[in-house]
Formats: sequence, structure tokens, C-alpha cells
Amino acid sequence: MAWVKQDSTPEQVSEDLGRCQQDAWQEARAYNWYYRPMGPAYVSPAGGRLAVSPGPYYDPFYDPVMQEVRLTQFCMKNKGYELKPAEEN
Repeated sequence: MAWVKQDSTPEQVSEDLGRCQQDAWQEARAYNWYYRPMGPAYVSPAGGRLAVSPGPYYDPFYDPVMQEVRLTQFCMKNKGYELKPAEEN
């Protein structure tokens, strides 16, 4: 898959993607620093091993890596790019 925009050079695509990734990384880390969920809860089952349960306060958007990917895609789409299958050489 590759980001494609009509009349854009490879250098411009690389620059825009790098900027979007950098901004997304900063935003995802800031979000997770200020808005942490109250879980996960640690539960000890009958076998004595420690299991992690997401619990009732689990936030699927808590994962900073997933949040970073979503924000990068949002940024690139707002710049007019589309994610399309890459051409084989």
C-alpha cells in the first residue's frame, strides 16, 4: 500500500508522511499521558497464574500505537492523499 496524490512528487509524499507521523506520535503519547484508563485489572485465576483482564474501564483507543496509526491516516487524508495498492516494478 502507498499514499497517492495526483501531481505530487515522491519527495513531497515522503515529507508529508514524515510530518504526519511525527505529529501523530506526539499526539498519541500526549493523549495517553493525560487520559489513562482505570484498568487493566490483574486477576489471579485458580491455577495461580496472573491474568490481565481489560475490565469495565478498558479503552480500545488507549493503545498509543493504534492511536498513532489512526492519526497518521487522518492527517494524510486531510492533505488529499489516498491509500492505494502500490505498483509493482
